[in-house]
Amino acid sequence: MALAMGMVAGCGSQSTSSQGSSGDNGSTIKIGADLELTGGQASYGTSALKGIQLAAEEINNAGGINGKKIEIVQADDSSKPEESTRAAQKLISQDKVVAIIGTSTSTNTLAAVQVVQDKKIPMITPTATNAKVTVNNGKVNSYVFRACFIDPFQGSVMANFATQNLKAKTAVVYIDTSSDYSKGLAKSFEDTFKKNGGQILSEESYQQNDSDFKVVLTRIKERNPDVIYVPGYYNEVGKIVKQAREMGIKAPFMGGDGWDAPQLVDIAGKENLNNTFISNHYAADDPDPVIQKFVSAFKTKYGSAPDGFAVLGYDAMNMLADAIKRAGSADPSKIRDALEATKDFKAVTGTLTLDQNHDPIKAATILEFKDGKEVFKTKVNPQ
Repeated sequence: MALAMGMVAGCGSQSTSSQGSSGDNGSTIKIGADLELTGGQASYGTSALKGIQLAAEEINNAGGINGKKIEIVQADDSSKPEESTRAAQKLISQDKVVAIIGTSTSTNTLAAVQVVQDKKIPMITPTATNAKVTVNNGKVNSYVFRACFIDPFQGSVMANFATQNLKAKTAVVYIDTSSDYSKGLAKSFEDTFKKNGGQILSEESYQQNDSDFKVVLTRIKERNPDVIYVPGYYNEVGKIVKQAREMGIKAPFMGGDGWDAPQLVDIAGKENLNNTFISNHYAADDPDPVIQKFVSAFKTKYGSAPDGFAVLGYDAMNMLADAIKRAGSADPSKIRDALEATKDFKAVTGTLTLDQNHDPIKAATILEFKDGKEVFKTKVNPQ
């Protein structure tokens, strides 16, 4: 895989071009990509980078932005918050990027927020869904934006799906307590599920890199819930689902976009994933012509179907290009102002307008795993 071969370890960065030494040198515009290219969430970062690179290639082939070509400078945060902070600092101070796309996960994005705020460099996270990414203690992070919906929406969508579609009256929530993402989804799921009249039988916990879940799963089996909500990342989720099915737990499992990685099927086993459901940003088999055009272009370039992280990387790059074009400048403060005014932007994941918190207003998609494949179930609009 060409992109994987170009990746570097630690917080080092690599440019796809040797041109230029400043963010806007007259012929190119440097965009930083602070992503999980190695480590436990590498699938997310590599997928997002593929989407970013595809969008940049299409933009450059069409003449660039205001006559200037995009140059992507990538930096690996190793799936660690401290490395995400260092990667953002390096992209800004050394590589002189005018804007950053990243990171893929909420915890790592939160670690980079203060850096971009202090340096006044706009950042778009393609996929970090925790509400605190853009709003902290009631104050909007003025230089931070996102291309994805937020956890409160994602969690409530799945609670409503559990109640209305799966007719669930009881649930167990199994949380990764080392993840802001997991805790955020869990809270919104629980609040909405209880509001719908459901009962949370218990809240269980694990941490990133745990591998044996049998003790907790034994307790969950004894409680016999109608659904089990696991808002985690694919590494642990895959093991949880596999071990649960081996222990005879047949209840539907539910999760969020953190499940969306090809490795999930390898870890969990495709049969074990039957009767599981996730909220996501799009479905590759959605017949929408805009989606099918993107899927075709992605398959032509990379030889595989794009997941949700790839499509949101693609959307984030195009959102940023649109803002630079409307700003008529690659000045970071003018890009920030243009991003804030984003309205009716036609992304692959849906037409979006950024609200006062810099969060997109758009629909969520619910997918069901059938024999290891993600199948479009339904689409849910914001209420």
